[in-house]
Amino acid sequence: MRRAPTKLGIVGAGSVGTSVAYAALIRNSADHVALFDRQSAKVEAEVLDLAHGTQFTGAPQVSGGAEIDHLAESDVVVITAGAKQQPGQSRLELAEANARMMRGLMPSLVACAPDAIFLVVTNPADVLTVVAQRCAALPPNRVFSTGTVLDSSRLRWMLAREAGVAVASVHAMIIGEHGDSQFPLWSSARIGPVPAREWAPPGRGRFRPAELDGIAAAVRGAAARVIAGKGATNYAIGLAAARVVEAVLKDERAVLPVSSILSDYRGLSGIALSVPTVVGAEGVVRVVDTPMDDQEIALLHRSAEALRNTVRSMKSA
Repeated sequence: MRRAPTKLGIVGAGSVGTSVAYAALIRNSADHVALFDRQSAKVEAEVLDLAHGTQFTGAPQVSGGAEIDHLAESDVVVITAGAKQQPGQSRLELAEANARMMRGLMPSLVACAPDAIFLVVTNPADVLTVVAQRCAALPPNRVFSTGTVLDSSRLRWMLAREAGVAVASVHAMIIGEHGDSQFPLWSSARIGPVPAREWAPPGRGRFRPAELDGIAAAVRGAAARVIAGKGATNYAIGLAAARVVEAVLKDERAVLPVSSILSDYRGLSGIALSVPTVVGAEGVVRVVDTPMDDQEIALLHRSAEALRNTVRSMKSA
């Protein structure tokens, strides 16, 4: 039996939204990619530019415009619209403006694509996941963010470079906030079958704790470094979002560190944080009960408290 065609809707035709669309096209993430942005000339030009290259991408359909109806019948809607992070500005400082945008946007999106899974990319993604779910009154499994999927990719790339191995041989995750309080799960990180803490690069001893701390700090500062140089991060997050979209549309049940609203996870509820999560056709299939050492549990609670304070402060905004 022939499968139903899949549709990916993207809100925002800025550098991130168009990077998600481009990544989805070249990875064949969906059969139909639709872009929506209030700036009609901009979005129409982006759609044309993408469509002109579909000969080389397996010929998926590309459409879009300034009317939200372009997103109708989307299976997944990726939200990238919002104020852009400025050099030196933390993700949490974006919260108020983008929360107002999200509250105005979500009801229209749900009316347009009532059966969709909603993937938040706009920062601060953890905070906005909670805002989006609450204002749309959707089941928590249907609203989540890319979380630390990109941060984990950065970690694997940096660790692979230091270890002298292929990135595909590194198995490690960043969890917690997609921001300053994120941290690596070193207790379960592996390079091939070897625990990362026990890996000895050629001609030297095992990684010292200070070296691993330095890698973690470099991951936390990676976005700021890119933003300082070019004004935004877009290519890598485009690829990360496309990867999450594929897990949903293909019902992969892939384990990814997306950020979803937790329910009694390590004693945490009502806050969105990234932890290893099974992602499939229904969005968040389940959050994985991941082994953590005492320090990692403490760091997870620190992330939760930082984000909880921000959400509390926005309730009256």
